[in-house]
Amino acid sequence: MSTTQQPTVIVNLTDRASEQVKQFMSQEQVPLETAGLRVAVLPGGCSGFKYGLNIEERPFDDDIIVEVGGVRVFVDAFSAQYLQGTTVDYVSSMQGAGFTFSNPNSTGGCGCGSSFTV
Repeated sequence: MSTTQQPTVIVNLTDRASEQVKQFMSQEQVPLETAGLRVAVLPGGCSGFKYGLNIEERPFDDDIIVEVGGVRVFVDAFSAQYLQGTTVDYVSSMQGAGFTFSNPNSTGGCGCGSSFTV
């Protein structure tokens, strides 16, 4: 009998990020028993890759699902290789509010803060 093990990825959400995601999920009125936050790496941006965040009603069949701070996080296999060990935070300042990424796999970035290279 052979078993296949689903790949794993470690993505962290700070407490502030978890609370903000829960608030967004409540506003979107998604089914809490299946919904989650999709964290993705997409080709593009001024440095080669950019981050994507989206509230989704359910994961795709091939997603890696991680429970972090009471939030289900959905990561596709392509993104997982670039997101290992990444911490997502939510910051609010005089300049505005939004999610930030601390990615140990990133070798560079640009001034916009949402694009990176590996």
